[in-house]
Amino acid sequence: MSSNLGAMDHERARDEVDRIVDAWANERPDLDLEPLQVFSRVSRLARLLEIARRKAFSTQALEAWEFDVLSALRRAGEPYELTPGTLIEETLVSSGTMTNRIDRLVAAGLVEREADSRDRRVVRVRLTAAGKIAVDAAMTHLLEFELEHLEPLSARERAALANHLRQLLVPFDTGENG
Repeated sequence: MSSNLGAMDHERARDEVDRIVDAWANERPDLDLEPLQVFSRVSRLARLLEIARRKAFSTQALEAWEFDVLSALRRAGEPYELTPGTLIEETLVSSGTMTNRIDRLVAAGLVEREADSRDRRVVRVRLTAAGKIAVDAAMTHLLEFELEHLEPLSARERAALANHLRQLLVPFDTGENG
């Protein structure tokens, strides 16, 4: 019963978005403000999570872009290597930006670059032991923070939220909304 009471308290709790929507409703009662109820909250959460991510990454002296590249390599599995082209696809940056990022990560000792043994024209970027330690620690800090902030939701609510957000994101990911 106490978990239901807690859920009801959250439903009655008002946030900044409620105040914004109320102000718009007062000024423009002709508008359907329902999208603000969802997307303003998503936007505010994204900004707050970006701040939290920067903090989690800073525990390992990483910038967000460094984490993006290192985590792409880490997710690739053993031997934790990808081509620059694949890294570009994974991180959604230009070729020139990726070259600069790889150069900086090589200089920091977090990745190494080497020619493919079968085709010397192909370059591979590999996570170093230091890079693996840094990205693993940053990921651990990030997940601790994110799990803490999901605590108000039950496992069922978390799954439903993830599914609803997926429904909103798929059209963007497939290019249907862009």
